Amino acid sequence: MRMRRAAVAVAVVAGGLMPAAPAQARAFACPDKQQVVAAPVSKAQPYEDKMFAPDRLAPFATGAGVRVAVIDSGVDADHPQLDGQVSRGRDFLHGNADARQDCVGHGTGVAGIIAARHVASAGPRGLAPDATIVPVRVSEQPDTDSPAGGPAPVAPGTFAEAIDWAASPSGGDADVINMSLVMTEPSDQVRAAVERATERGVVVVAAVGNRGGADAGNPTPYPASYPGVIGVGAIDAGGVRAGFSQRGDYVDVMAPGVDITVAARRGGHTSGQGTSYAAPFVAATAALVKQRFPKATPAQVARRILATTDPAPGGARSDEYGFGVVNPYRALTETLGPEAPAAPAPKVVVTNDPAAVALTARRARAQHLSLIVAAAGAGAMVLVVMVAAAVRQGRRRGWRPPTPPDPTSG
Repeated sequence: MRMRRAAVAVAVVAGGLMPAAPAQARAFACPDKQQVVAAPVSKAQPYEDKMFAPDRLAPFATGAGVRVAVIDSGVDADHPQLDGQVSRGRDFLHGNADARQDCVGHGTGVAGIIAARHVASAGPRGLAPDATIVPVRVSEQPDTDSPAGGPAPVAPGTFAEAIDWAASPSGGDADVINMSLVMTEPSDQVRAAVERATERGVVVVAAVGNRGGADAGNPTPYPASYPGVIGVGAIDAGGVRAGFSQRGDYVDVMAPGVDITVAARRGGHTSGQGTSYAAPFVAATAALVKQRFPKATPAQVARRILATTDPAPGGARSDEYGFGVVNPYRALTETLGPEAPAAPAPKVVVTNDPAAVALTARRARAQHLSLIVAAAGAGAMVLVVMVAAAVRQGRRRGWRPPTPPDPTSG
């Protein structure tokens, strides 16, 4: 993404953050590493942090125990807010088993949105500050064709290899993969790698791209458009879709992506924009959901995120806004309905001839009436017999009442 840095970088910012000491020597170092100094520290709370309120999320989940792979330009592990949270990862640009370096700063910005720890002198923080970042370095060239910048697309074979490594238990062992880079041509290799990742239980999140303007063509983005991938578009501080954010049925959810405050190389903060910076808000939400619901499948995590979005101008579902704006708090706290609707009650299908059905009904009524008449006749006969017996007894006694027995007789 294009980043607006301060005109004069300073090595020490009063009351700010100093670069952390390198964790260990690395096989590759950026050519300008010795010249890069920490950017100014932003002490203000950015609008995106006010929107998501990380302190409100912490009682439910912080990302602890969850590994988030950032397939990007690497991650500068020397940033104080990321110190101790970045694993070695893998550098596919140089074939190194260590991707804790970032020569352009993009991956560091993405990682900070996900997992930057709270530091007293800094305003911005990540949504999942206890998550582990797994850097997977695949690109360091800017995408000059993208209006909002971002890393240039990588070769499909390298991209697929990076996804496989990130998802493999013997590689990155990731629970969530964030991809803030976009291809404009489909790739069977990348699609298959995404399928393998989701089959392993990994949640895959991808930016939908920054070519959504009137003259940018709005091409189909990959891997965001592949099945099983959560495609993320960008909104501004007012909740309106950014003009550069691409639109289509591949847009699942929106997140802030305009004037985002992100972690800078070595330390401090800078500003950037693009769907590249919207995607990690959703990846961080997925990490929180994975911690709170550890048995949830990728499809269940996606369902929870999409079912708990905040309404957007596009309505319940649109190509511009997907299902709405991500809401981490609702994703962590709301109770969802059943995954599948209840099966409808079976319908009774009558296949008999209507005339035959009517005849059967008439016969049943006639039989019922006959039983009633027979019962009444039987009752009348019993009554006649009882009356006749009483008459005979009365005639014998001359219609006198019967004489009670003599109690003195033996």
